[in-house]
Amino acid sequence: MSKELLLEIGTEEIPSVYLNPAIGRVEELSKKIFTENRLSYEQIKIFGSPRRLVLLVKNLSERQEGVVSKVMGPPKRVSFDDKGIPTQAAIGFAKNQGIKVEDLKIEKTEKGEYLCAVKEEKGEATKKILPEILHKLVFSIPFPKYMKWGDGNIKFVRPVHWILAIYNGDVVKLKLDDVKSGNRSFGHRFLSPKIFTVKDFTSYKKKTKDNYIIFNHIERREIILKEAGKLSKMAGGTLYEDSDLLDAVTHLVEYPCPILGEFEKEYLELPKEVLISVMKKHQRYFPIINSDGRLLPNFIAISNNKVKNPAVMKAGYERVLKARFSDARFFYEEDRKKSLNDYTKKLKSVVFQDKLGTYYEKVERVVQITKYISEKIAPASKEITERAAFLCKADLVTQMVYEFPDLQGIMGREYAMLSGEKPEVANAIYEHYLPRFVGDKLPESHAGAAVSMADKIDTIVGCFGVGLIPSGSEDPYALRRQTLAIVNIILGNGYQVSISDLIDKGIDAAGQKLERNRGEIKKEIIEFFKSRLKNQLVSEGFSHDVVDAVFSARFDDILDDVKKLKALSELKTLPYFEPLAIAFKRVANLVLTSSKSGIVKENNYGNPDPAFFREDAERELYDSFINIKSDVEKLVKEKRYLDAMKKIAEIRGSVDKFFDKVMVMVDDKSLRENRLNLLCNISKLYGELADFTKIIILK
Repeated sequence: MSKELLLEIGTEEIPSVYLNPAIGRVEELSKKIFTENRLSYEQIKIFGSPRRLVLLVKNLSERQEGVVSKVMGPPKRVSFDDKGIPTQAAIGFAKNQGIKVEDLKIEKTEKGEYLCAVKEEKGEATKKILPEILHKLVFSIPFPKYMKWGDGNIKFVRPVHWILAIYNGDVVKLKLDDVKSGNRSFGHRFLSPKIFTVKDFTSYKKKTKDNYIIFNHIERREIILKEAGKLSKMAGGTLYEDSDLLDAVTHLVEYPCPILGEFEKEYLELPKEVLISVMKKHQRYFPIINSDGRLLPNFIAISNNKVKNPAVMKAGYERVLKARFSDARFFYEEDRKKSLNDYTKKLKSVVFQDKLGTYYEKVERVVQITKYISEKIAPASKEITERAAFLCKADLVTQMVYEFPDLQGIMGREYAMLSGEKPEVANAIYEHYLPRFVGDKLPESHAGAAVSMADKIDTIVGCFGVGLIPSGSEDPYALRRQTLAIVNIILGNGYQVSISDLIDKGIDAAGQKLERNRGEIKKEIIEFFKSRLKNQLVSEGFSHDVVDAVFSARFDDILDDVKKLKALSELKTLPYFEPLAIAFKRVANLVLTSSKSGIVKENNYGNPDPAFFREDAERELYDSFINIKSDVEKLVKEKRYLDAMKKIAEIRGSVDKFFDKVMVMVDDKSLRENRLNLLCNISKLYGELADFTKIIILK
């Protein structure tokens, strides 16, 4: 019999949004906890359904691996007397380590011979330590919320009703309050609500299947896709693909039974997004589309119950959907009685944030900021952009968006078109919410991008200005996401936008609403932008030190900064980069030290005077510097940063020779300042590109 561990925690229905993340975390935690306890295994698999979490560990070792530890003691010379008899030092060391003096070893080290205690700890039997391990594992599973039930003391995502725990054919004794482990599980709540016994994973698979349980979430997902696909084809279309919906439905059922339903064609007159939202968000139905991407008057519902008369269940699904569609049509018709301009005025009565005022006040700020951004990225679209900014939040007070919040922006676009606005304005209203999440599409129009950035920087500046700064996992206004959204809009569209100026415009627009010092707000937001972008770039594969080097030199035009980052990253791959970095770090460190001590003034130094040169090495460095200076400045102006860095690298040999032959910090003040001025000019030349003091050189 395979030495396998099977654990099933049976609960009341776990919310689908909790289940998928939990499955991944249980796998991580299991691997960690078995490794920490020195237990080897061949494979770990995690499965989940609404009423159970299942852990399978294949070929789990029967005993912990032994541990050999070595502890160094006192030197040999003080551990034994002239006759070789152990001294108190040796006796005390042996006693502290729990071994006999004669079992101590002598080990040679660089510092001489020392006593050494070598101890071997035998591993415990797996069966003995499993209860504690599994108990720790179960209560380490993170969930957004926990419950207490009855008179018990434990907290779990939902009340626990049974525990199946078997290792190597035997029950692992485990207890969660008054629930004891055993070799029993339960069938489907409706189709087979009975107890069945299990002896191993093979029997577990058979008996769950016999009792209408598909515990493997991957298998359930495949069944739903396959069967729903067949029904979609019968309806003359294909399944509307949505991974979030598929995940949610997969974790709502233990025995998926797809049912094809239909609705009146007249509802297809409503916007497609409205119908999809109703089906997806409220009913968890799958829409069906034709080859043109248009909705068909059909849907697929996934039941958790196999009934004798599917027509009755089908009618129930259709009845509920019809009621929802009727409500949506009513909201749509009522909303159309007013123009989007009228809805904007109603924003005066809706609070955005207590200290930052109403949504109407926010719109006024967004319009003001949008004017600046539009001038920078698309002055020809200024009229379109400002109009979209004024209308961008209007749909928030419509009945449709009140009932279906996920349609904000979508209904703004729809109602803008119905109100006679230009298509470009309507599209920008929709796009200003983009990107909504990591990996989401970016605004495609300049107008949409401008309003999106204006809206987001207003929120960021406002929150920082009244002290609503993200900390830890707390970020109620999604400032991290909104910051990255601005970054990705700039990078994705190739916009030359100053982050500093953008923040200034946000602060100007907020005016008296802000409660904190302008300089502090700006400094903190710049660091916030820098931190978010740095994390993103590092996750994309750029090294920490290269990102630090570029961002420490200058951080404002992030499109430009990323170009420098890519150039420095490529330079770092070249064979001469390390000696170059060492040379430039010496220059930068000496300049920095001199600046701090007041010998030279930072950014206020003169040009070196050749008349003061005394050594050939300083003349050579000066000549090398003059020879490359204009070329480097030209390349930087043309944004050919890699070429500029390679050109600067040509003086590396002269820099090395200078430091080998020339004493900079001499007593002669004129000579000292002249040499420092030379180094300051060199430092400034490459300092525009990167701060080489941040580069890590591995020794």
